[in-house]
Amino acid sequence: MAIPVRVKAASVPNVLKPPTPVQWGHTSVSLIGGSGQGEEIPLTVLNGGSWPAAILQPGATGLDMPPFALFSDDSPNLDGSIYRNARAAAREIMLPVYLHGIDRQTVNALKRKFFQALNPKRGYTVLKFTEGSGRTRTISAYYKGGMEGAEGDSAGFTWAKYGLTFTAMDPWFYQSAWQTSKWAFGAGEPFLSTTRKFFPVQLSDGVLGDAGESLVISNAGDIEAWPVWKLSGPIKSFSLVGPDGSSITASPPADGSDLVATGRVLTIDTRPGIKTVKDDRGTNYWAKLDTNPEFWSVEPGDTTASISVVTGSAKASVVLTFQPRYASYV
Repeated sequence: MAIPVRVKAASVPNVLKPPTPVQWGHTSVSLIGGSGQGEEIPLTVLNGGSWPAAILQPGATGLDMPPFALFSDDSPNLDGSIYRNARAAAREIMLPVYLHGIDRQTVNALKRKFFQALNPKRGYTVLKFTEGSGRTRTISAYYKGGMEGAEGDSAGFTWAKYGLTFTAMDPWFYQSAWQTSKWAFGAGEPFLSTTRKFFPVQLSDGVLGDAGESLVISNAGDIEAWPVWKLSGPIKSFSLVGPDGSSITASPPADGSDLVATGRVLTIDTRPGIKTVKDDRGTNYWAKLDTNPEFWSVEPGDTTASISVVTGSAKASVVLTFQPRYASYV
């Protein structure tokens, strides 16, 4: 008589078929840890064309218009409140990602790569979005949570799913390419000509733009941008006037010397949190500016401004650069 024998079925690892990697909304997405100095980790295409890789899933949030904080005053005699001001608040971002390895070792190695890249103690993470046309926008954010892990429905033998959450202290997306405009002026001769007789006296042209002469600066972004000015000497005085009359002005030195000497480049960085006025040797020019300089921004669209510069004995130039800021990655 045959005796039935029960054989225990071998346990099968929790293996999930990986999703097909496709362009996420026709946009390539990647992240770079270590304040943008680490390895770039793609989230929408296979890393090197094969697994292991991380794939961004549908359901990302916080990638369009940032939240705003409203400020108001209450009145004891009126219903409601009185609006005073608004500012863009820090942005919360969530990215659902799927990690898949060819075996247990490769998925664990991929996890550790994320652990190291996202650690906020090592700096912020740069989230990079590139359209098919090649246009790239980035936002800097600090990892907040989401990779704590949950075995079961959210992880298996060769895969794991996470909802990565970030806080972007600066809520705006930045265009990777800076916009630049340059103006070069000056006749290139000394104020008193050395190639002609002294009499009759002939003076060379040394003014960069007549007083009140306007120029148009175009900002393709969604919000104002803060310019960085570079003035190359020799320059005796200058005035950078914004559309509302705000100005950054420096009068000529009393001894008649050049304010910005030949070969020197004065950089005026008006970006919030930076705001420096230094030349290429690190010399501070704050004390050389006129009283109460007003660092003005470039509004979205076309801005009418004016530049007036008195040069020294040679040609000078003024370069304006700024990084457009956007409300969304698109």
